[in-house]
Amino acid sequence: MQYMTGWEDEFKINKSAYIKIMDETLNQKQETDISFLENSLSELHDRDFVIACASGTDALHISLLSYGIGLDDEVLVTDFSWLSSASCVAMVGAIPVFCDIDLESYHMSLDSIKRMVSDKTKAIVYPHLFGNMSDTTEIEEFCAENDIIFIEDSCQSIGSSYKGRIAGAIGDVSTLSFNANKNIAGIAGGGAIMTDDYEIAKFCRKAVVHGKGEFLGRNSKMLLFNARVIDYRLQSIWEYQTWRQKNAEVITAALGKHIPKLFRVQNDPNVDHNYHKYTVRFRNVIERNKMRNAIGAAVHYPDPISSFPMWKDIPHRKDDTVNARLLCDTIMTLPLHHYTDTQKVHDLANLFLRVVDDN
Repeated sequence: MQYMTGWEDEFKINKSAYIKIMDETLNQKQETDISFLENSLSELHDRDFVIACASGTDALHISLLSYGIGLDDEVLVTDFSWLSSASCVAMVGAIPVFCDIDLESYHMSLDSIKRMVSDKTKAIVYPHLFGNMSDTTEIEEFCAENDIIFIEDSCQSIGSSYKGRIAGAIGDVSTLSFNANKNIAGIAGGGAIMTDDYEIAKFCRKAVVHGKGEFLGRNSKMLLFNARVIDYRLQSIWEYQTWRQKNAEVITAALGKHIPKLFRVQNDPNVDHNYHKYTVRFRNVIERNKMRNAIGAAVHYPDPISSFPMWKDIPHRKDDTVNARLLCDTIMTLPLHHYTDTQKVHDLANLFLRVVDDN
């Protein structure tokens, strides 16, 4: 079974709309204002300022720059996520400090954060992984008490919320990604920086256009056509999310009797989950790999970030991230998206259960 994003099917269904968007875009000048998308994201997340950029990685990188984080500063990061959650720290010359996760949420462990904090700690990059969210109150309070900037990595969690508090509305600065595999995707990636701080927003807006010659920035503008596509898809965010949740319910119901054989994320009832990924966790790597090979699933993520060879030449610190290593060996992502029809979901569930029963 091939791992798909769903946008292939969505394009076929809405092809005429995309042709119209392209026709309208090509009849406008290249440097057209894209504030329409920023306004849509601002309204969705109740943020005062939104700055669109070229990628989620750029959004994280520029967020760190906006607070002046650089050489000899330390930034707390997770050891279980996509690489850019940590690599952006090294990009500004700061030192990534890898923290462990808890095995209930797969998010950064407060205990690990407290172990690894130092007088050099300036910020934390906190991802809401797979669209799941946790109660971040204690971590936010810890950051406030220790003058640590809370950078919320919402790149996988657009539309998710915890007790009505939407992802992207929590951090001192928050980031989004519109990569092809995201719940809302562009046709050329894309990202966004969100904040309520006027000075931070002003810096970020200049930074995406080479610093406007006032400081060293980068070329991270979002193209008009990409912005139009993202804005068009954003209008259906709740419809897509409902479909993903219904698909997840089918899988969850099918797996119910097999919980002793495998472990899945026990979702907090306070979370409105966008199911960017539907993950299950097995008892060991052998069981996981048998299932992965049988149904063509993916693994997010097979290795802790700190294990990548790039860190041999980059200063960093690391906790004993035993939980991150365990999760890398036992987690698996099922091939679901918002355009997976009900029959395919049932077929996937049945195939999954046959393999589980055989083992």
